Amino acid sequence: MRDVMEPLLEWWRSAATVGIDTVVSMWSSAPRQPGAGMLVGPDRTAVGTLSGGCVEGAVYELAETVRADARPVLQRYGVSDDDAYAVGLTCGGIIDIFVEPISRQTFPDLDEVIADVTEGRPVAVATIVDGADDERGRRLIVRPDSTSGSLGSARLDDAVRDDARGMLEQGRTTVIRYGHDGERRLDDIGVFVASYAPRPRMIVFGAIDFASAVARMGSFLGYRVTVCDARPIFATRKRFPDVDEVVVEWPHKYLARVELDERAVICVLTHDPKFDVPLLERALRMPLAYVGAMGSRRTNDDRIAKLRELGLTETEIGRLHAPIGLDIGARTPEETAMSIAAEITAARSGGTGAPLRSVTGPIHRQQPAGAAS
Repeated sequence: MRDVMEPLLEWWRSAATVGIDTVVSMWSSAPRQPGAGMLVGPDRTAVGTLSGGCVEGAVYELAETVRADARPVLQRYGVSDDDAYAVGLTCGGIIDIFVEPISRQTFPDLDEVIADVTEGRPVAVATIVDGADDERGRRLIVRPDSTSGSLGSARLDDAVRDDARGMLEQGRTTVIRYGHDGERRLDDIGVFVASYAPRPRMIVFGAIDFASAVARMGSFLGYRVTVCDARPIFATRKRFPDVDEVVVEWPHKYLARVELDERAVICVLTHDPKFDVPLLERALRMPLAYVGAMGSRRTNDDRIAKLRELGLTETEIGRLHAPIGLDIGARTPEETAMSIAAEITAARSGGTGAPLRSVTGPIHRQQPAGAAS
């Protein structure tokens, strides 16, 4: 829902009813992850995408019907080859799409949820997507310290609340099955839990020209980007106008005081031992998604030797992506940023970085728990 929040809120505030289509489950080669959404507005405008163009036509008409009769529907596409080709899902994957009407009446606290997401406060939205007609669309809003709404049963609310908080900590979005009273061993209803955790962090150390390009790429990928450098003449808002934060501080000292989770990525672009060795000594001992460092092969060899002298294990050193980036022949800052972004994406998703034509298996991989969303 992140991608369509602005127009959704605008229509909601105008008291309109919007049809919203949400990917809740996917298998095989389906192109979008759970949580991807598309809106059909009161003027029949479509906003967002579900499948890169595969099923939008069929789902658009279904959303129009649901918007008119106000009855949520769970629809599966791609069950058979005939179905796949009928809706354009030629990739052969399978996706479950939940279609529901959104208005002030059906989702009275939507503005509060969007405010949480926009301001970086963790919140999860749990919706019954598979159940009886009078159950589908019931909603429970789960925050770390509170809940609102109900799925129809106090016991079910309690079970979903506990599970949703665990998923929120991991940044996971998926469907969980329950009994009508929250029994985890039963399979009566499906509850789609959409987790909106704060954006994952990207910290770029070294306020050089390459840092500007890497930071822009990080923002494009959805990270909350910080640029940090100990030199105030270089670490300025004027040089980095589009990042979330510019910090003037010794890199290792900043890293020691900032709170990061396992989704965070660090790009060390200083290639100056007085900055990057103490920084990497700390970073490689933290449970981060990615740690990369720029420099020549000689610089990297010297850096690794110093890290060994400081007592880092081979396992810890093995987590370092250096020289940073994938081998795509990059020369400019923008090309280098693209190679770094590709390596980060591969590291967090389990990709190989090899050309797709040279590998077998699914093109679209399931994201592991805790991956950036």
